[in-house]
Amino acid sequence: MKKFLALFLALALCLGAVSAFAEALNPADIEDTITSADGTYAVAFVTDVGQLKDKSFNEGTWNGAKLYAAENGLTYKYYQPANGDQATDDDRYDAMKAAAEAGAKVIVAAGFMQGTALEKAAKEFPDVKFIFIDGWALGLDNVVGVAFKEEQCGYFAGFAAVMEGYTKLGFSGGGGGTNPACMRYGYGFIQGANQAAAVLGREVEIKFTWAYGASFSPSAELQTLISGWYETGTEVVFSCGGSIFSSITAAASANDGAVIGVDVDQSYESDTVITSALKGITEGTYQMLAKAYDGTWEGGAVSLGAVENAVGLPVETWSLENYTVEEYEGLKAAVVAGEVQIDDQAAEGDPNAKGPWSNVTVDYVE
Repeated sequence: MKKFLALFLALALCLGAVSAFAEALNPADIEDTITSADGTYAVAFVTDVGQLKDKSFNEGTWNGAKLYAAENGLTYKYYQPANGDQATDDDRYDAMKAAAEAGAKVIVAAGFMQGTALEKAAKEFPDVKFIFIDGWALGLDNVVGVAFKEEQCGYFAGFAAVMEGYTKLGFSGGGGGTNPACMRYGYGFIQGANQAAAVLGREVEIKFTWAYGASFSPSAELQTLISGWYETGTEVVFSCGGSIFSSITAAASANDGAVIGVDVDQSYESDTVITSALKGITEGTYQMLAKAYDGTWEGGAVSLGAVENAVGLPVETWSLENYTVEEYEGLKAAVVAGEVQIDDQAAEGDPNAKGPWSNVTVDYVE
């Protein structure tokens, strides 16, 4: 173990710290709603399923959009597709069309479900630039798809949990087991837990489910399921599905359990959160908006990970006691250097399709 950690620390010292994203303003201090003098809004955001202020994916993306707009004197507005969790492609397209007709120069759309509507809107409004967060290339010059290496921050979270001393873990994901980002999170989490368990010479159990998370919404059924996990020995659950976080933290609070948050630092929302698997949603949105306005825009796709300092764990706020910041920084440096390889090809649904693992047993709960 000492030799393993020493390698990580040496790599960290050699590579140095990766510069962090510096925010001149705190997004929380920027108004969500403004009134434009001429009724037009230059920067628009179309939400994914769930609420704007979901303390997760939507809010993180919106923070990047309004932060860039506020810092650069641009008007901005958010649009929520009709019908909430049951929104259709037509509902999403209608929101994008409304944004374009209200003067948007750039439209940010969050979530992989936006793909069909975004492609239609981008073709209809070729002079508008579209930033597709958690998306892919659509072969259009006015669209950039921004993906993240969620497998990396999922790996960091799983590794940290086991190094902290947990041996009974859980993963509850959103999207029903078909959401690419959530799948990468979950598969990375297993890989990280397995590697840490191997380092420590331990056996680790992981309960793993997509049940009740398809709509990314909280539910009594999900809370009951996770409560059952805690009652039967699960120590920490990785909550990976937007607003399902509230069901999982409620279960944790009632059972003295721990939670790992996702996308953004969720420690501010519940004292059950020991750390969060972060991806740079705010940073990625901000950077792509800058390219839209500084003349460096290129359509296509980008994938952001540890090399771009776009994934990681929030060392300033985590409550881990046995796993040190130095050890984490060493692991991250090893990933950046390519010394640690993390598979990003997750299987849909049951992760045992990618197993077996040397030190982890995964109990897939349908």
